[in-house]
Amino acid sequence: MPEDLLVECCAPTLAGLKTGSLFACPCPDRQELVRDLRGLNRRLQGRGLRILPMRYSDSRALLYLFRPARLSQDLQNDAARSILDRAGYAGLGTDASVLRLMHRLRESDSFPHEVGLFLSYPPEDVLGFIVNKAKNYKFIGTWKVYGDENAARRTFEQYRKCTDSYRRQHSAGIPVERLAVPVT
Repeated sequence: MPEDLLVECCAPTLAGLKTGSLFACPCPDRQELVRDLRGLNRRLQGRGLRILPMRYSDSRALLYLFRPARLSQDLQNDAARSILDRAGYAGLGTDASVLRLMHRLRESDSFPHEVGLFLSYPPEDVLGFIVNKAKNYKFIGTWKVYGDENAARRTFEQYRKCTDSYRRQHSAGIPVERLAVPVT
């Protein structure tokens, strides 16, 4: 798996600005990708990060880089819990919730709406997306915004600056494990 793709798609997660990132990756050989992911997980483990293949299709894989400790906190939010309970995650812990999301992603070519909760999207925006059927949003950036537009714009700009900085640092030879900020 190309590390530059990981940096391009996941810089805010590597930096500890967000809980998780979901991205597509070329996968001509599934076994080779699994070996690459195992190695990457060993390198990132001490940084509080984990990467999993969520879905395979043709010669691509959908990968999820995330911070399990942060995800556990995010999924404890009352609004997030309510959305997840209605989507079939009632009573599930963090690991089981990730597995449930993986199964839901593999069942369909589309994305289940609750996926935003695994990517640090505000619960009010995830709920707004569901209720409004992806319409009537205030602004669109990394996600469709239904709640606090100003806060979302600031977040999107922070993500953009982070990605630009990480792209430059990685191009200068800094490896991914050094870019990954340990977050407790």
